[in-house]
Amino acid sequence: MNNFLIYGANGYTGELITRYAVERGLRPIIAGRNEAAIKALAEKHSLEHRVFSLDDTAKLDAALQAVATVLHCAGPFSLTSRQMGEACLRTKTHYTDITGEIAVFEACARADKKAKDAGIMIMPGVGFDVVPTDCLAAHLKTLLPSAENLILAFYGKGRISHGTQKTMTMNIDKGGAVRRDGEIMHVPAAWRTREIDFGEVAKTAVTIPWGDVATSFYSTGIPNIEVYTVAPPSAVKLMKVSRYLGWLLAKGPIQRYLQGKIPAGGPTDAERAKGRTLLWGEASDNAGNRVEARMQCPEGYTTTALAALNITEKILAGNFTPGFQTPAKAYGPDLILELEGVARQ
Repeated sequence: MNNFLIYGANGYTGELITRYAVERGLRPIIAGRNEAAIKALAEKHSLEHRVFSLDDTAKLDAALQAVATVLHCAGPFSLTSRQMGEACLRTKTHYTDITGEIAVFEACARADKKAKDAGIMIMPGVGFDVVPTDCLAAHLKTLLPSAENLILAFYGKGRISHGTQKTMTMNIDKGGAVRRDGEIMHVPAAWRTREIDFGEVAKTAVTIPWGDVATSFYSTGIPNIEVYTVAPPSAVKLMKVSRYLGWLLAKGPIQRYLQGKIPAGGPTDAERAKGRTLLWGEASDNAGNRVEARMQCPEGYTTTALAALNITEKILAGNFTPGFQTPAKAYGPDLILELEGVARQ
């Protein structure tokens, strides 16, 4: 078997990945729950397709048994990753996804032994969250092996998709998270604010529960981690309001209202072409030594598609390490530099 399955291929990011895959000469099998959308996408690219929900264990297992690896693109992953992950263990199929949710990374980490026993690799977060930041973290660790503290920040110039906004809205009551002494610690939303010098521009950023709070620890061993992003003032205000009213905003009727306001789709090709992502990181140790680095990547969804397919091609070529892995742990800090449009300084 030398092929892969894209599940959730009809979503915004899944469709983009499918298109990029075909342009690279790959012929993935695409799948999802929406029969009309999956069939139309398959016909557009002349691809094999499957239609099933993750609750249909028989069809799920049959689809995975026909491929070497799956690229899971159907979020929110807190609701879908367990079923897909367990199916991969049953069928001995490599698992990748494009999540950014800390709980998913930690659940996958707990499945490390099972994955090793099955001879498969489990690698959540093969897209923008977390490939660039994970590689930046690992790069900083090579510059300062004694690092005890890690700060990462990013500034995305571009709009986000329906699926990403849906996940963010679902988690509005979860607050923030950082890592202290190797353990994930929950903190209030927008817990800390700081000015970040991205090189070409300085911006005010706030802490967020980004996936690197989980993954960078496994990639670097650094025990204290904070992640920041630049967000519009209105978004920061909502984060702070959620400290007190998150329980209310998470209620079913209000969630349905908020999610009903999320526009469909995501950025256009032209918008993605104009967009960029700026990243910055700092590592320090308890003796006062400090290093920093900056990176520039294509727009987030473009980076996700390129990174996910790059890792998929490595797996199909037999380049994988069984067990739970992060991108930088498995492939090194220079993995991100393999993508077009990436620069690090």
